[in-house]
Amino acid sequence: MTRTDGRVLALDLGTSSARALVLSDDDASPIPGALARHKIAPTYGSDGSATLDLHEYVEGLLGCLDELQQNGHLENIGAIVLSSQWHSIVALDNTGGALTPVITWADTRSVDLAPSVDEHAFHARTGAWLHRLYWTRRIPWLLSTGSPAEFAGLPDLVLERLTGERVTSVSIASGTGTLDLATGTYDDEALDIAGVRADRLPSIVPTGWTGSLSAEYARRWPGLVGVPVHPPTGDGAASNVGTGGYDVGTAAVTVGTSAAVRVVHPIDDAPELPWELWRYRVDDKRAVTGMAFSAAGNLHAWLTGVLRLESDELAGVEVGASRAIAIPFMAGTRPPATVPSGSGVFFGLSFDDTAADLLAASLQGASLEVDRGLRMLDSLFGRQLDVVLGGGGIDASEWWRRCLTATFARPTTVCAEAEVGARGAAAVALGLSPEPGGEHLTPVPAEVDRVATMRPRYEALRELAVQASQEPA
Repeated sequence: MTRTDGRVLALDLGTSSARALVLSDDDASPIPGALARHKIAPTYGSDGSATLDLHEYVEGLLGCLDELQQNGHLENIGAIVLSSQWHSIVALDNTGGALTPVITWADTRSVDLAPSVDEHAFHARTGAWLHRLYWTRRIPWLLSTGSPAEFAGLPDLVLERLTGERVTSVSIASGTGTLDLATGTYDDEALDIAGVRADRLPSIVPTGWTGSLSAEYARRWPGLVGVPVHPPTGDGAASNVGTGGYDVGTAAVTVGTSAAVRVVHPIDDAPELPWELWRYRVDDKRAVTGMAFSAAGNLHAWLTGVLRLESDELAGVEVGASRAIAIPFMAGTRPPATVPSGSGVFFGLSFDDTAADLLAASLQGASLEVDRGLRMLDSLFGRQLDVVLGGGGIDASEWWRRCLTATFARPTTVCAEAEVGARGAAAVALGLSPEPGGEHLTPVPAEVDRVATMRPRYEALRELAVQASQEPA
């Protein structure tokens, strides 16, 4: 186990907020009160755009560091780590200036591709698909709309701002869909499809690489002079490790703005990747395989706002008892499925349904979606996986924790720490093995039975929703 001589400063580059927090050096748990947050408001357009203002984002993050310093929290720091959203891209000119805002995973603009490649072999090698989420389709689109010289993701540009070096990690690079998972280098075929050379992308550095703050920031935050800055970890990989889900027998289910179910495992001798699942890298030796879902905490926040629900509104609602079935395709689906946003459906509504019933049906639908991925991972790894739950959505709703546990029909452990991304980034960089802690939930038989009875109807209606989403408007 690697340790550091001092506390850990973690920068968490999320879609809805940028955070800076200080963690202990032994188990990467947050220091009470040592957190600063800058709220982020993505810009959405009718053309499918979903972007972040790069300058505002970075300045907001730097302001978080200023706040920590003002409150005396940037002393005795022994390492700086980063956890970041995957899949973002920015087009740059030949001086490194940004030509575009940060294009996020939710952006649906890209070009259609008809490459003469074996897509299944490509997916097995890169863990990704030729989907608009990835740089293989983003870069050709950006090249068709202008003349960018280079490309980078948000974490690469944050790292460059702090250290003066534009590099990326094997973890972040894997989320671009251009990485050969086995070699940890850019994939030649992916680069050909994207129409870009490797020297136009950030250089990939090993997990043990460290940089240091530039002179400008050494003067601004003197307590951070000489503190090593570690390469960023993709938020999905960091969240798994941060919840304690870092072995092949444990699936981590994390619920934030979106949701995912994933298993961390060695990259060597990894099981053959099914078409429905993705695979990215955690670090030089480990991969993470899983499935992501576009409706989760965003769904909860939207419905509680629209329906004006209180936080305890579901207290009297039985898990699995709702007659209504919700198919949570409000934000569409992640690849390889192609359901577009605006495809959410409620079936079986009646005049006696309440706002709480609609919310319960929606969270149940989201739980059943995650369960589809969990069962695929059970099959892939040849066992019923242990489950640990984590993330802000899990932390915020006791009812949803029970619902997920009943839907999975197995005991679950709830991670006691809400900041799982920051905690995981520290664990990856420093070789820590954090335990989830928290409560242990046992599924209630009556709730499990009700969900099992609901599942066939849900699957049939889900198929109808998928078919309807493919019909011309």
